[in-house]
Amino acid sequence: MEILPFLLAPFVASLILTGIHAYLGVHVVERGVIFVDLALAQIAALGATVAVVAGMDPHGRAAYWISLAFTFLGAGIFAFARSSRGHIPQEAFIGIAYAVASATAILFMSKATGETEHLKDMLVGNILAVSWPEVRKTAFLYGAIGIFHILFRKKFLAISMNHQKAEQSGIRVRFWDFLFYASFGFVVTSSVAIAGVLLVFCYLIVPSVGAMLFADRIGSRLAIGWTMGTLVSALGCYLSVALDTPTGATIVVTFGGILVLMFFVHLIVHRGRSARELEGAASAHRELEAASSSTRET
Repeated sequence: MEILPFLLAPFVASLILTGIHAYLGVHVVERGVIFVDLALAQIAALGATVAVVAGMDPHGRAAYWISLAFTFLGAGIFAFARSSRGHIPQEAFIGIAYAVASATAILFMSKATGETEHLKDMLVGNILAVSWPEVRKTAFLYGAIGIFHILFRKKFLAISMNHQKAEQSGIRVRFWDFLFYASFGFVVTSSVAIAGVLLVFCYLIVPSVGAMLFADRIGSRLAIGWTMGTLVSALGCYLSVALDTPTGATIVVTFGGILVLMFFVHLIVHRGRSARELEGAASAHRELEAASSSTRET
């Protein structure tokens, strides 16, 4: 009970991250660009690294805007790099961007004496250090982005579910792709500053993948993803304090462990369902044979 007040702000921050990232994760998984969040997060981290090398406060306003500018650049690349003929997978551009951004950040940090700890913070973050002002600012920003996505959800979902069909229907796919990735960039830039690259990636992908094991409809997947993210966030924060381990890394590992458990539950449920379906089919077949035999005797 003594650590609960200490965990309250990090837990609320993790709930905010879960809310927006679980939703965006549905789009990312449907688009097949699984690592776009990781790439944009690393590009945002590169911008923060440039700010650090330039002598700025990594948590200051100037560093944030530089990081956001880098993220918008990445959003533009991902939106307009989609090949119309599809002979170059978009994931290839995303992977290249991630590798180049990571290597560039390492090169910059090698020239920043005494700032190498910042590189580790970019990867695993320190969500336990989040303050209430940061929580309120993040909630306001993500709320505005959420409203933006609600207003234009039909276009975003149409492109995510079937890109070619959306293009044939007259939707300006590249323009709406840029808006999607730009709004995504706002989320990623703020999230990386709070939680680090790896945790941001887990909040985006793991709840969505876990939900897909049990549901096909968007609403059901969102409900499962939000529930999973909430429970894992609470457990990860508690284990981090109880075991005295880095918070970001602890939540990432907890996400992985819970996803494995969900996979085994899925296998058990799927096998039981398959067995019932086979038994039902066999029973129907027997009834059909019995009816046919009765008809022949008549």
